[in-house]
Amino acid sequence: MPLLVVGSVAIDNVETPHERRDDLLGGSATHFSYAASFFTGVRLVGVVGADWPAKHTELLKSRGIDTTGLSVVGDGKTFTWTGRYHDNMNDRDTVAVELNVFGEFNPVLPEDYRQAKYVFLANGVPTVQMDVLSQVPGRRLAVADTMDLWINTAREDLDRLLNQLDGLVLNDSEAKLLTGTENLVVAGRQILEMGPKFVIIKKGEHGAMFFSEHETYVMPAFPTENVVDPTGAGDSFAGGMMGYLSEQDDFDSATLKTAMAYGTLTASFNVEGFGLERMQKITREDIERRMQDYRRMLSF
Repeated sequence: MPLLVVGSVAIDNVETPHERRDDLLGGSATHFSYAASFFTGVRLVGVVGADWPAKHTELLKSRGIDTTGLSVVGDGKTFTWTGRYHDNMNDRDTVAVELNVFGEFNPVLPEDYRQAKYVFLANGVPTVQMDVLSQVPGRRLAVADTMDLWINTAREDLDRLLNQLDGLVLNDSEAKLLTGTENLVVAGRQILEMGPKFVIIKKGEHGAMFFSEHETYVMPAFPTENVVDPTGAGDSFAGGMMGYLSEQDDFDSATLKTAMAYGTLTASFNVEGFGLERMQKITREDIERRMQDYRRMLSF
């Protein structure tokens, strides 16, 4: 079943302790779409400028991603992010952010996109995310991501969004900021009270925590020795998870747990190369083989 994603499509410049790469294909919706495409059809909604290389669109199309919703602003420039990772490859500094055309992003969904049953709102302005939800009234599952910027600058809008979501995905520092507590278990429970039916708190190399009314559990990360570039790992996690849910056309308790595992494994491939370089070299079979290893790792 096709999966709808709305969010940033970007050009990234990434510096790690070992190497720097410029002009990488990036953005939250991009990493999400590519990861989800291993499991289901994806409809991507985003905006780019005249500087956007056509080869990037062709790469997305090669994965079966529908780019009808990718708008090109002829006199604009694509959203650009520049970041520098610390030695631990977990922490990073944002060196520069140029919103460009993404700063005026106000998506109008193509008519067939409005029939989507599975919707992911990748990182973006909460008011824009709410407007997207209003355009897909028949959705079965709506999940969103957020970040510290919106928690700090658009809290009232974010609170309204949370009341309309089935699920929220955010990282541990964002969960602490949103709730004002350092205890992630308490934070997860408090966010549930804000509206979502389930909450997933990402903890980087330490996995992810899941919270719902009846369940709380932790999924460990897959042990990855060769971490090259963590950019987009969280988006790839969400893409693998939502892609699997859409493929199964179900989101009961057992399916959600399995989907989180697939999200974890998809993200583990993403970090093994700059941008989407590693992801372009794998297949669904590679993910399934890693799933076998992951299942053995969790058996005791």
